[in-house]
Amino acid sequence: MPIGILGSLAVVTVLYMAVSLVITGMQDYRDIDPEDAAPLATAFDAVGVEWMGNLISVGATIGLTVVVMILMLGQTRVAFAMARDGLLPTGLAKVHPTFGTPSRITAITGVAVAAIAGFVDLSTLANLVNIGTLFAFILVSIGVVVLRRTRPDLPRAFRTPAVTVVATLAVLMCLYLMLNLTGDTWIRFLVWMAIGFVVYFAYGRWNSRLGKRLAEAERTT
Repeated sequence: MPIGILGSLAVVTVLYMAVSLVITGMQDYRDIDPEDAAPLATAFDAVGVEWMGNLISVGATIGLTVVVMILMLGQTRVAFAMARDGLLPTGLAKVHPTFGTPSRITAITGVAVAAIAGFVDLSTLANLVNIGTLFAFILVSIGVVVLRRTRPDLPRAFRTPAVTVVATLAVLMCLYLMLNLTGDTWIRFLVWMAIGFVVYFAYGRWNSRLGKRLAEAERTT
């Protein structure tokens, strides 16, 4: 897995660099609008190859659709796991009797995503996805170091050399990228985090499996 992840990142990095070289060779970098939603297609249009620009636009649309579907798939599974552990109402953890999928949480997520997409512009949604993903990476990086010290007995598929250095660099780089996002994105992120804290302390903490076990242990001691 680590070799696959690092290898994929290396290939993607090289491809992005090659694409950037091609674009700047086709069009002066001063004429490329950084706010353009499809600079690659625009560059081909500028040199008269409109059919390629249209083809790239179709590919970008398909790519965005795939990314959205993957994000929704991940979100439904995270919410399903939270409901199964009691952090959300356990009724959301029911699976479809035929397909074995978390149908309830999938339907709720689909409706919520459709409603948000209808009222929020794409750039705002992209910034929210970015800041949420980067913050999740920060938590994972910190959690790896903490678990190395508090639960060294846990089974691990692989180990990272110089994990403290790698995790620290990951936290700093993700934090740097977060700081480059807009102030409105930070406000929305903090509001969403505050809602999450309210849900946790008002419901999840007292109804989670872990919370019940800890409460039971306190009563028996």
